[in-house]
Order: sequence, then structure tokens, then C-alpha cells
Amino acid sequence: MGITNSNKVINMERIDCDGSLKVTLALTAAPDIVTNPTDIALVLDRSGSMTGEPLASMKTGAKTFIDIISESTGGQASGEIGSGSRIGIVSFSSTAVQDTQLITSVATLKNAVDALSAGGSTNHADAFTKAISLFDPSSSNAKVIVMFTDGNTTAGAPPAPVAAAARAQGIIIYCIGLVGSDGVDVEVLNDWASDPAATHVAVTPDTADLEELFAELAANISKTGATNIVINEKVTDDFVVTSILNPTVGSATMLNSTSLRWTIPELGVSAPESATLEFYVRHVGQNPGTKLVNESITYSDTEGNVVDFPEPAVAVECDVVVNPEECPLPVDLTIQSCSDAVVVDTGDVYLESMGTILQMDVTVKNVCPQKRVALAVILTEVDENGTEYQRGTKAVTIPAHSYPSCRDVLVKCIKFVVPKDLDVSGGSTQTMCSPRQFKARFIAHNIDSDYRCCESVLTL
Repeated sequence: MGITNSNKVINMERIDCDGSLKVTLALTAAPDIVTNPTDIALVLDRSGSMTGEPLASMKTGAKTFIDIISESTGGQASGEIGSGSRIGIVSFSSTAVQDTQLITSVATLKNAVDALSAGGSTNHADAFTKAISLFDPSSSNAKVIVMFTDGNTTAGAPPAPVAAAARAQGIIIYCIGLVGSDGVDVEVLNDWASDPAATHVAVTPDTADLEELFAELAANISKTGATNIVINEKVTDDFVVTSILNPTVGSATMLNSTSLRWTIPELGVSAPESATLEFYVRHVGQNPGTKLVNESITYSDTEGNVVDFPEPAVAVECDVVVNPEECPLPVDLTIQSCSDAVVVDTGDVYLESMGTILQMDVTVKNVCPQKRVALAVILTEVDENGTEYQRGTKAVTIPAHSYPSCRDVLVKCIKFVVPKDLDVSGGSTQTMCSPRQFKARFIAHNIDSDYRCCESVLTL
């Protein structure tokens, strides 16, 4: 049956700039139809819109499907499906009919297909119900429904819950759609079919393509699991791969900071089998927004399975940072190994007077988009009696941001110089390192709006 499922998921919907998340790749494969006997319900639309060429093309495709399954199972010369697999025919219009039970006779199956005639409405729910009832719950055979239709539901109950119940019982559902006179909703077929839809749904507007679609599906159902699997994953430039965990099957190698390769010698060859790989990526981009995690992902194996992985995206949120005045630039120093002493000339610094530089960072909460904010900082020094003395005031205008929602804004490097000779905290003015008590009040408000105020106590 080849690859029956593939998926790619991430463990977070939102991360911060420089944040990390886990990516999980998953595959499921099942063995060929010879070593994994399969019961197949071939469900065929014979509503009124199928009259003429659509019905004829469907019959040709369905009979080709039966032949390929028979040949793949080592069918006997007498026209019997072998290796324990069986096919049953269900047809539907306003209601559904079990035209055959699950049988092995190729001739009987083809006769049932040839006997179909078109007319009536389209009742997909009854078609799924009749197909499910073909299967023996106690049978160990794999169970597959192949639903062919050329239109939307026009009779009966909603089919989606019935299809979901079938999938919950372990029944694999494939859908083939013909864009007929009633139209066909591809999203509905995707909803009915097993995941991933890319390998379980095929749609064509041309009746001439039906035989090929039925043939390809029969080949996919009958082939072995998968061998010599190679998956190449490349993340976008917004991310780097930081670590790879050991996969449950096969091995994984990091090719560079943005690429990895997962190789699996064989999967699902003798029994249904799943494999997962987990790896971590970190955001390194400079801009916020919704970011695709993978730039590309390719799959190949010896059997030619076609696998499409989802493309998950994560919302990246970066802090808004405002620097009202330049922060002091650090001086770069290089110390050679095994040096006993290092002499570095870092330039000139002029001493104006003795004092202390206070540098503050403050986060203004919940600043909404397109709103400028006025921020004031009032610094006072407190003596031993609790009396406050003015030491400085700074006012900053925070520019508006364009995020879609309210954000916190980090305002950095608000600096005050407090001379030593103004020390009123009770220490000696002759001592450089006596403690001093300060209070900082922060007042922030949207320009032309109400203000918010807070207060901090600083001890130096």
C-alpha cells in the first residue's frame, strides 16, 4: 500500500524573536497487498449526471482497477483475486446498493460494473454506510473504501460524519472526483478521505483520465511499503536548525545550519509501520510576522511513492525596543592566551565631577498600534527622614508601532547623572561608595489620552 500517511507539525503557534520550536515529521507505510491482504469496497456513482460518456469511462476505469488488483495479488488464470484480498461493489444514486459482497471473482465484479445504469440523485452518506457494512469487523484484512463521484450531495444525510466514522474504524478512504455537470467540491473530498489528501484524493475534469486515475490508485494500493526513503528538509532563512533527535526509524544528519536529511532503509514492508523525526529550530530573523518554517521538503523512495508534507507556519513576535538616547559603546578588548599582563589604551575619559550615572530600562505595557506614547521619568533622592529632593526629569516620545495588536515596548538607556556633592541619603560626602536612596516615577500616556503612572525605589 506504500505510504499511507505523512505529516509535519510544530509544537507552538507563536514564538518570540530568537525563540525556538520543535518540528515533527511523521510517515506511515503499509506492506504490499500480497503480504497484507486487503478488502476493498469500490463505491461507484451512478446518479443521473453520469449518463453517457462519464458512466462508460467510469466502468472502464473500475474494471482496470479490478484487473490491476487481481494481477498484483498473483491472481489465478481462472480470474480470481489472490492472496486473501477481496473486492466488493457498491453503487449509489438516490440510495445505495451492494451490487456484490466482498468476493474474489473478477468476472462477477466486472459484470456488476457493466450492469450499472445512471439515474437519480446523489446520496453519498448511504454509499458510505453500505460500503462500511461490507466489511467484517473480525477480519484481520486491511480495509479500503474507494469512492468515485462526479457531483455534490443532493440526497440523504450529511456524508462527512459517516466518512469520519469509517476512518475511526481504521478504514482507509480514497476519493476520485470527476468534475461533472453537478460539479464536485474538492474540499469536501479532502474532508472525506484519509490524510494526507494529496495521496488520497484525485480529481479530473476529463472523463478520458478516469481509467488512468483508477489504474494509478490500484497500483498505489497494491505496492509494497517503501524502501530507500530519502527526505531532504530545508528551513527558511528566518530559522536555523539547532538540534536533531534520533528518529524512531532510520537516521538523520544535519547538512548545514538550515538543512537536514532523513534516510530510512525500509518502512512498512512486512507490516504497517510509522516513523517520526523531531528536530528543533530557532528564529534568527529580524522581522516579526507569520513565518513558514520550511523553505522546501523533498521525498523520494524506490517505489516512487508521492508524498506531500504540510507547510506549517508560526507567528513570530518581536519586542518593540526604543532607545531615546545612545547607549555607551563598549570597548572591544582582546586578550591573548597565556598572557600574564595586558595593557590596552581605550582612549581618553574626562572627569567632570564626582558622581553616579543611573541608567534605567522600563517596559511600557500594552501599547496599542498606531499610538504614540509620551513617557516621563522623574528622579528624586530620599533623605533619612523621607524627604524627597529633585534630581532630574527626562521626557521621551515613543514612536507608534504597526503590530496588529497591543504590545509591550521596552525603552532602554534612560540616563541620569547624580553628582556626589548632592548626597542627602545620610552617607559621608567624602566617601565614594556610601549608599544613596532614590525614587523613580514613570508617567506614560498615549498622546492626547489618559496617562498611567508607576513608581520605583532605587538604592545605590
